[in-house]
Amino acid sequence: MVRPPHSHFDDVPGTIILFEDAESGTHHARRGDVVLQPQPSIDQEDPLNWSRFRKTRAIATVYLYVFAIGICTAVQYSVLSDISEAQYVTIGQLNLGTGLMFLFLGWGCLIWQPIAMTYGRRGVYIASILLAIAPTIWTPFSHGPGQWYAHRIILGIVASPVESLPEVSVPDLFFAHERGNYMAFYAFMLFGSNFLAPLFAGFINDAAGWHWVMYFAAILLAVCAVVIFLFMEETIYFRSTTEGVDVVQEKRDETEIQTIESRTPTKTRSQKLALVTKLSGRPTKKQMFLKSWRSVKILLFFPNIVWAGLLYGTNLAWYNVINGTMSMILGSHPYSFSPAMVGVAYLSPFLAGAVASLWAGRFADWVALRLARKNGGIREPEHRLWGLALSALLASGGLLMWGVGASQGAQFMVLIIGIGLVTFGVVCGGAISLAYSVDCFKEMTGESLVTMMLIRNTLGFAFSYAITPWIENMGMRNCFISVAGISLVCTCTFLLMVLWGKAFRKASASRYWRYVLDE
Repeated sequence: MVRPPHSHFDDVPGTIILFEDAESGTHHARRGDVVLQPQPSIDQEDPLNWSRFRKTRAIATVYLYVFAIGICTAVQYSVLSDISEAQYVTIGQLNLGTGLMFLFLGWGCLIWQPIAMTYGRRGVYIASILLAIAPTIWTPFSHGPGQWYAHRIILGIVASPVESLPEVSVPDLFFAHERGNYMAFYAFMLFGSNFLAPLFAGFINDAAGWHWVMYFAAILLAVCAVVIFLFMEETIYFRSTTEGVDVVQEKRDETEIQTIESRTPTKTRSQKLALVTKLSGRPTKKQMFLKSWRSVKILLFFPNIVWAGLLYGTNLAWYNVINGTMSMILGSHPYSFSPAMVGVAYLSPFLAGAVASLWAGRFADWVALRLARKNGGIREPEHRLWGLALSALLASGGLLMWGVGASQGAQFMVLIIGIGLVTFGVVCGGAISLAYSVDCFKEMTGESLVTMMLIRNTLGFAFSYAITPWIENMGMRNCFISVAGISLVCTCTFLLMVLWGKAFRKASASRYWRYVLDE
């Protein structure tokens, strides 16, 4: 049980010390001159105390899960035309089914996330990846729009931990000043796998037919499930302190900058393979169920989280817009790309996503550290938002190159570069919004991330549903001029959060600390 903090910077959640004067009289654990937040415990099984190799292996298995789920949820994009002909489903209905999948990828988090926050992450990851195999195999055997919607909805529900659980695993393992980099790589793995999937699918389709595209995804899920079962460690850990706050002030000198969690013995191999972890301090069953309701309540009381969800949601929308029009534009006159070549076109967003992960991770972390130094050693979550300045311009420009370029029959490389620029914005927007939400309200990460996914995936569904009639009613050119303008305005709202984000966090502080006490 943690107590509300008694700090010297107005108890504003997310405002933490990253640098302090050596003569300040306080003693915090450090790495170089960076204060470690949260402060690690004396427990060798605290994931923050794990060796670098152990941490790397743990996060690598999380990324492997993300990669496998990302492949199976996006493998259909470059073969939509073939699926449409074989299953008597229109492209509009296929896009609607994909939109429903994204909708339930968000809302399914209400089921999985409370379980993972109570009984551990490992069992949820393994159950999710195994359950995703069934709807993936069902896909080539389905007929008509009804069955297409059904297996897309089921896949969305069982795969939904990919949307909110990896973002919890990152702060399980890494300190505040490291999170941006690992969160950005998560965003790259999520979107990057979505971009590689159509590339694989195009060649598999040409060689063996689109049915084997789905079989390939199912086989990948099964192989990755075995690897995850053998090598993923549980990272759940319940602390007696809150980030940026010395909750047990009277114990500081006695423990020499350590918090007071008790030591636990080293886990045996069988304990590391357990699917359920029951640690002292975990939420009760009642609290577990209330976490889902709390995720909905956050929509009303935490504007920082709502803004982060809207930013992520609009960026997901542009990703869905690109995917929903990729096969239609490149597969028709004047480009007439084969499914394999449509897949090759996805290399552009994949490479752009890799660059974006560096920008949104290492660069945003560097900016946050630099601004913290200038701010007397105090880091504000809004410091990392400046990385969005470039992505706002590139994404809107890329949408114009893609949509307007296609309407004018521009040379295909204009379109390829355009989708790369859009992807840069998508990955930056996703990574920075995720890191920002965790920085703002660290002790409420599990619930707040679900809130973000509800917003994000509802918006993603709306745009997947709307993009086909939008183009039909306005025309390709005017549609994408509108989309580019919306993208620029939405991302540039980060300037408002730079100005007022701390005020919003301060207004939410009392409710936040009551939530922390309820844990």
